[in-house]
Amino acid sequence: MENKAIQQLEQQVDELLNASRRIREENLLLKSQKAAWLSERAQLVDKTNIARQRIEKMVGRLKELDEEL
Repeated sequence: MENKAIQQLEQQVDELLNASRRIREENLLLKSQKAAWLSERAQLVDKTNIARQRIEKMVGRLKELDEEL
């Protein structure tokens, strides 16, 4: 009876170790994805700012043209 309890305990420890490994791997993957998304976000913010500046310049030019007419 005691031997069976020890075997069950060993099995539970093995399952916990496996679960811990899976969670650690998943955590690393999520951290990697987060870094990639943050990088992509920064690039999109830069592109948005560049587009905004270009649009503001075009609007300014249009206003100048309108004032000349």
